[in-house]
Amino acid sequence: MRLPIPKTYGAMKKKHPRLIAAYEALGEACKDAGPLDAKASALVKLALAIGVAHEGATHSAARKALEAGCSPEELLHVATLGTTTLGFPAMMRARSWVQDVLDGN
Repeated sequence: MRLPIPKTYGAMKKKHPRLIAAYEALGEACKDAGPLDAKASALVKLALAIGVAHEGATHSAARKALEAGCSPEELLHVATLGTTTLGFPAMMRARSWVQDVLDGN
């Protein structure tokens, strides 16, 4: 499932293609640097975005996790796992950000 690129990212890619190409190449190099498969990597990236409480990064990671073949239930489970580490309010915030993507927002 290929989801649309956010407008802000698309505009940046158009205005600064070399910068975005370098950023995307770094992301690919990071993925290739270890043994995790695409699905596991996507779930880790989602957990990291949730852990630092970045809404945009969480939206992006959720979209990419769906593209990697993760199910909506897996994405929501990652958010729920944050309850004991991040706290209940942070988990609820994270679930709402994941749900934004699942709802097509």
